[in-house]
Amino acid sequence: MLCTRLTNAHIITMDPDHPVAHDLGIWRGRIVGLDGAVTSLPAREVIDLQGATVLPGFIDSHVHLAWTGLKASTPSVAPCERVEDVLAVVEEAAALKHSAGAWVDIGGYDQRALGRHLTAAELDRVGHGRKVFLMHDSGHACVVNSAVLELLPADVPHQDGFLAESAMTAARRLRLPYSQAELADAIEYAGRLCLAEGVTACAEAGIGGGLLGHSPVELGAYQLLRDQGRLPLRVQLMAAGDTLRPLAAHQEDGIPRALDLGMRTGFGDDWLSVGALKIYTDGGMMARTAALTEPYEGMTHTGQLQDDPELLADLIVDGHLAGWQLAVHAIGDRAADLALDALERAQRLRPRPGARHRIEHAGLIRPDQLPRFARLDVSAVVQPNFLRCFGDDYAAIMGEERAPWMYRGRAFLDHGVTLVGSSDRPVTDGSPLRAVQFMVERASLSGQAIGPDEVITVDEALRAYTVAGAYASHWDDSAGTLTPGERADLVLLGDDPRRVGTPRIGDIEIVATFVDGREATEGKKL
Repeated sequence: MLCTRLTNAHIITMDPDHPVAHDLGIWRGRIVGLDGAVTSLPAREVIDLQGATVLPGFIDSHVHLAWTGLKASTPSVAPCERVEDVLAVVEEAAALKHSAGAWVDIGGYDQRALGRHLTAAELDRVGHGRKVFLMHDSGHACVVNSAVLELLPADVPHQDGFLAESAMTAARRLRLPYSQAELADAIEYAGRLCLAEGVTACAEAGIGGGLLGHSPVELGAYQLLRDQGRLPLRVQLMAAGDTLRPLAAHQEDGIPRALDLGMRTGFGDDWLSVGALKIYTDGGMMARTAALTEPYEGMTHTGQLQDDPELLADLIVDGHLAGWQLAVHAIGDRAADLALDALERAQRLRPRPGARHRIEHAGLIRPDQLPRFARLDVSAVVQPNFLRCFGDDYAAIMGEERAPWMYRGRAFLDHGVTLVGSSDRPVTDGSPLRAVQFMVERASLSGQAIGPDEVITVDEALRAYTVAGAYASHWDDSAGTLTPGERADLVLLGDDPRRVGTPRIGDIEIVATFVDGREATEGKKL
């Protein structure tokens, strides 16, 4: 007997062998059959969906759950467009801290709205002796006051309190670690935001170290949620590259660096697992630190790499030799060159054709780099909502020639590169449907066309958030399509994205999200 049969539905399976169905049978959290294979089977519950559209649950392949939850509970300066308004928010937050040495964490900082960066001296005037830390919305920079600067080593570079990339990491580490209980609450909150947008599984892009790690024992916060039955959706965790350390492995293993016990990609289960090794090579466009081969438009600098290029390349190679899938953060084309060169060297030293290495963001990819992605079988994990929300600014700083190369769609697919959708939540909008809309129309919020030649079809965009997302996380045997044997993770939509006008795709209602055959928002079994 089935646990549940969905009937009278418009089921888009994403399986070319059975693309559309009207009945779907579920038993113990798995799909057991479609249409005639289940229509006559008895079921404990039969749900008439009255023609509602059903899709596989969306997979967000690059998120920051802990950061999202912590940011939601942090005072924000995001609406502010004047320096004095930002300082007023900081002063109010500082006044609430009773200890003179307390930290004042502020989110939502973005110098573009202000026309310049704030300074340590300005923060000193409103900080009331507290340690003030303004986190840049990109996650690649911050502004701090003198109370923080005084604690940093003298060789940490800053510009009047503005710290970028590794310098920001040095400042963040003064504040860390958060407790596992605090992180667990933040992760649960963020996970429920994902569910509300139809996301049933995600990849947490870097824990335990790197730019955005929150604790050396951060994985424990996810285990705590799992043990308490509070983990809202399936999560794959990327370990930060700097968590690897030299180990005395057997010579025949050929492993120069690893996590303790040799843990690597694949450890865990359907709910919580270890995924790729996250390695940062450069910064971001928002902070003007993405590493480019040519200067930013109207500027003299070309961004920056996170470290000496040889050290970064060696880390990528060592991660590959240790058996990891690699998720290499590379936004600028110079960073992408470094990543591709290192991945090619790694595969030459120890061929692993099934590694499924990924380049995270792939924000600016030159035409000559596209064949290298394909030849190395490297997936491109892009964030379409970056251009939807920030496209006007990004196009301006890239210039007329390079703007069409940003966060590509059609060019990747035409070269046979796996195109994977993601959000980088909380940097910007996390909605997969709004991202799908952008991929189909390539228009920013202002209506400006951003790389119109990179337009893809609705089916191709949906595939980036289902089939390709499952492939990128080695879940393709259990997720990404609605086929027998796969997990009963699905989303009910108020309309079919393939049938409505393109401008309406992003506004389609998420009626319900199901994980493991249960309605995730209410815990009600299907």
